[in-house]
Amino acid sequence: MSGPSNSILLVGESGVGKTHYGAQLLRRLMRVKGALRMNGAATNLEAFETALESLDEGRAAGHTARTVNVDSVWPVVDGDGRQADLVWPEYGGEQIKSVIENRRLPDAWQKRVVGADAWLLLIRLQQAIVGDDMFSKPLADLKGASVENREVQQSDQARLVELLQMLIFSYGSAAKAQRVPRFGVLLTCWDEAAPPQTPAAALAARLPLVSAFVRSNWRQPLIMGLSALERPLSPTTRDMDYASKGPEHFGYVIEADGTKSSDLTLPIHHLLSAGG
Repeated sequence: MSGPSNSILLVGESGVGKTHYGAQLLRRLMRVKGALRMNGAATNLEAFETALESLDEGRAAGHTARTVNVDSVWPVVDGDGRQADLVWPEYGGEQIKSVIENRRLPDAWQKRVVGADAWLLLIRLQQAIVGDDMFSKPLADLKGASVENREVQQSDQARLVELLQMLIFSYGSAAKAQRVPRFGVLLTCWDEAAPPQTPAAALAARLPLVSAFVRSNWRQPLIMGLSALERPLSPTTRDMDYASKGPEHFGYVIEADGTKSSDLTLPIHHLLSAGG
């Protein structure tokens, strides 16, 4: 049974673990039984294969170069025979930072945004800097506080919201659509803190502005946790236990209800199946 093509746009700044997740997901699709499996030859796998070589040696992969801007197409199929072409963009995370700072989507990104059936935003909570504002501190607590002359910088919450606003605006202007693509949030490097809450509760607690914006624009957003590697790895020092067992035996996701699963294909499967 064949179905329509599905394109998922993965959006994440530098350091959120996008390449590690891509490499681990690729290995799962090829070798490990899960909700999805590879269904033919994929294209443009060089970046992910290089990352897998590092993981096979028990080392962390290097960061994707800023100039890399390639779409890798992975044909996948689920247990019910539903097929899709997963379009996995590989790019330097600094590109997202440039998009936010310049408030402009380059042509390549414009095509990705408009052509996507779903967007998946990768956020590393421990990397997000959250300053005091009216969402984290009551206005009564700020009464009488001294005001210092200091440089005002945009918070990470505001930057992420502005990025999502740009994607929504660009999609609506180009596609002239009343509905935005399906949407998911992956809270990466979950093993760094392993919060006791569900992923949605962790997002709301750490980034309340982002959580509120997502909830106001998507009725049923997918919010999950991800630990692509399950433990920290060094790019120079080998983890012999990791190398001997193989990277496919590491990594997990946290479902919306807080349950843990070793099936790293679940976030992608949920977004694909939500489109029917």
